[in-house]
Amino acid sequence: MVNVSEVTAAPSPDLLTPDNCAVLFVDHQPQMFFGTGSGDRTAIINATVGLAKAAKAFDVPVVLSTVAAESFSGPLLPQLAGVFPEQEIVDRTTMNAWEDAAFVDAVKATGRKKLVIAGLWTEVCVVLPALSALAQGYEVYVVTDASGGVSPQAHEHAVQRMVQGGVVPVTWVQVLLELQRDWARGETYMSVMDVVKEHAGTYGLGVVYAQAVIGAHAAG
Repeated sequence: MVNVSEVTAAPSPDLLTPDNCAVLFVDHQPQMFFGTGSGDRTAIINATVGLAKAAKAFDVPVVLSTVAAESFSGPLLPQLAGVFPEQEIVDRTTMNAWEDAAFVDAVKATGRKKLVIAGLWTEVCVVLPALSALAQGYEVYVVTDASGGVSPQAHEHAVQRMVQGGVVPVTWVQVLLELQRDWARGETYMSVMDVVKEHAGTYGLGVVYAQAVIGAHAAG
């Protein structure tokens, strides 16, 4: 029952903020994209880069990781690496990133309790660390449109498995706008609008129109 006397204009602690989350990018690599069949791969690339730019706009710590980069899977997606040119990339042999000590140490170093994860493939390299982190007390959010599986069923069933385990499914635009949450936050407004215009499709086109007709600071 709601106690009206205790109701205030305050956000839920469940919401993502620039101060409580980290973003983990797992295995966005050529060989992994070659085997992705759950959705349009160009759209997954766009969502991944949009998510990366969202994290950068709010100075959210990120962890970049690859698997067998030099022997099989190839380098990290160049568009993603380009957003964080100075960021160290953790390369692994393990399919489950959470069984790699360097990866876990990098996550721990962020000091964040909410982990936002995107990767390829959803049914392996996302499910395994997501459930493993959840089991160790982290709150885990999986960016479904910046992730992909080998088939629509593989991706869908992986998301269902994670949700049943307690993982929260989100999209990259959802993460971006949840971090902004108030259009009066001028320090990040223009950065958010730039990401929206570049990566958010017709939403971004709408922002272009609004800014042309209403003005540069038209709310998103």
